[in-house]
Amino acid sequence: MADFLPSELVITPKGGVYHLDICPENLANKIIIVGDQDRVELVSKYFDSITHKSQHREFACHTGVYKGKELSVISTGIGTDNIDIVINELDALVNIDLKTRNEKKEKVSLEIVRLGTCGILQDEIAIDSFILSTHALGIDNVGHFYERNVDEETKKLEQEIQEKIKLPKYVKPYLTKASVKLNERFDSSTVEKGITVTSSGFYGPQGRQLRLPLVETGMLDSFSDFKHEEVRFANLEMECSALFSLSSALGHESTAICLGLANRRKKEFTTNYETKITELIEYVLDRI
Repeated sequence: MADFLPSELVITPKGGVYHLDICPENLANKIIIVGDQDRVELVSKYFDSITHKSQHREFACHTGVYKGKELSVISTGIGTDNIDIVINELDALVNIDLKTRNEKKEKVSLEIVRLGTCGILQDEIAIDSFILSTHALGIDNVGHFYERNVDEETKKLEQEIQEKIKLPKYVKPYLTKASVKLNERFDSSTVEKGITVTSSGFYGPQGRQLRLPLVETGMLDSFSDFKHEEVRFANLEMECSALFSLSSALGHESTAICLGLANRRKKEFTTNYETKITELIEYVLDRI
């Protein structure tokens, strides 16, 4: 019997995975993921050649060659629910034989870099900074559905965060690390670093209040004020917790480097997005 039945792993008539709608031969082992499908072409225009283009729903994929290395850039849409789809299907493309539906004995480890945008949680981090995630703190739920790889140091830090951060009482945060291996490539004196908070929404779950009152009004300040030795919360976005936890559990390397668009403490927003996102794309491509 096959390891993965049709109700669990849906394969398209052309032999691809269900949501991404791409086949194993369409995917490189080095992958940049972006939220916005229009950002895929902003990245792939730098490729020396493009061997594959597709789009299904919000999932656009361009694969090609950049400076002699094969790369894929894929849009995920917004949120950890979409990351759950993308990471599971990327893993299936390389570690499951889609014809037999059996798990492969020899595993492939992908390198996945999220290139995105974020809000800033510290006064001293300037608008338009590049922010490299050392960890992600999930205040979403996706990571709780899977067995996760968490070392003792991360568990201790997670416990301290749970004790000090102000969250709605039914929210249970979880902490996961970015790939140290990948972060060595993207770290530099010009890049800010810290823990990334991953929320399940853009408004209330990120402390924004329009017409609906919030259950917990002190959440953002508790993130910004948290300090543990050299550890701080740097930014806020909607994907990293699922990206890091699922990638790590499946044996893939993943990290994120984001452009800080809004300083939530200082109530500032960028006026220079197009220039700075281009600089970030070039920074990532030259280091991936």
